[in-house]
Amino acid sequence: MTDRDAWGEWRPWLAERADEMKAAVLFLTRLPLPGATRPAGSAIAQAAWAFPIAGVAVGIIGAAVYALAHRLGLPAWPAAALAVAATLATTGCLHEDGLADTADGFGGGATREQKLDIMRDARIGSYGVCALALSLILRTAALASLADPAAVAAALIAAHAAARAAMPVLMLAVEPARSDGLSFAAGRPPDAGVGAAALLGIIVLAVSLGIGRAFLGAIALAIVIAVIARLSLKQIGGQTGDVLGALEQVSEIVVLLVALG
Repeated sequence: MTDRDAWGEWRPWLAERADEMKAAVLFLTRLPLPGATRPAGSAIAQAAWAFPIAGVAVGIIGAAVYALAHRLGLPAWPAAALAVAATLATTGCLHEDGLADTADGFGGGATREQKLDIMRDARIGSYGVCALALSLILRTAALASLADPAAVAAALIAAHAAARAAMPVLMLAVEPARSDGLSFAAGRPPDAGVGAAALLGIIVLAVSLGIGRAFLGAIALAIVIAVIARLSLKQIGGQTGDVLGALEQVSEIVVLLVALG
């Protein structure tokens, strides 16, 4: 077999993976990709393996903003706040919206149906406001405590990649709570895709934070996934897109706190 023949066999496979990476970036961020269309339905689940790659992109943007703010002489807290703001702008507050809706639904509804209705309501309640405030404060405080731009960059990249690696695991482990909506339309990702996402998340953790902290981070994330899976099953009988967003937020915070250790 010639090199040209070998490349001909690999080329379609590589093209599919490239399309899935684009789909992950378009789904999880607001970053423009010329010529690519926003994914929907099962294309999201097929692209789940590449969620951590989209997370790396978000983390790099936040790290660049922090480094620039530090270079301009800003103290750690304002620089950290700007870095978090940059990640919010990059994702369009996608996961923050899920966190707020989940907190409102789980905290404010008396029945499964009420909880799901509240989560679908565009308005935000007191539980959602408090959850968002805590998320923003904890992330900003963690970055400000790290202070050094290199340490902040490593923590941001690790947190955003690993948090998005957790999402496909929950998608596979827990059935959708609704018979409509984003999570139901996406369906369950392939087992191989979930394994690839988890592996990528662990690799980024290890490269960014070192083997020891990566091990602690992986254990912490496994606990977070298990707790949110159990809680979502108890509260609404499954997971939704909002629950996945809440998982991302909690996972991101946990990795940032591990980075402080």
